[in-house]
Amino acid sequence: MAKKAKQQTARGRKLDRARVAGGQDYEVSYESRKTGKSAASVKKAVKKVGASRKRVERRLGAAIRKSLGTKPSR
Repeated sequence: MAKKAKQQTARGRKLDRARVAGGQDYEVSYESRKTGKSAASVKKAVKKVGASRKRVERRLGAAIRKSLGTKPSR
């Protein structure tokens, strides 16, 4: 008798969307277009803060605010 296949859930997809794969060119280019930063700065942010999309965007956003000379809103 064959094993029953596991039912697919959406959880894995949500976890994948919450991360930025620094080694995947399409993810790096998407994030660079989204934030207006270069691909190298996105990769550097991934190395610095980890693969969490929220942290990477926060890091890149902080660089934007710093260059504009404004304080971050909390």
